[in-house]
Amino acid sequence: MKKDGPGDTPSEDAEKKPLIEYPSVYTFKVMGKKDSGFAEHVRDLFRKLMGSEISPDSIHEQPSSKGNYVSLSVSVYLLSEEQRRGIYDQLHKDPRVIYYL
Repeated sequence: MKKDGPGDTPSEDAEKKPLIEYPSVYTFKVMGKKDSGFAEHVRDLFRKLMGSEISPDSIHEQPSSKGNYVSLSVSVYLLSEEQRRGIYDQLHKDPRVIYYL
């Protein structure tokens, strides 16, 4: 029995499945300064990116221990990997977003 080596092509059984199967609910984590109306800014950003209103139940807000920053978990229904990457691209470009996952 031959084992797969580093240069061998994996068999069909060994091929990886995509990490995310679309359509799917996906949660983005977005962090920024608490005192700058950041939560509403992120809600507006996702409203524009998704083309529809974001339900208040879809956003969970967690302030930092000192209250200077806020972490938002935003759950949205994605149709494709391209849509997910497009949202990450916009988060990367936004100057008010300090960190995102």
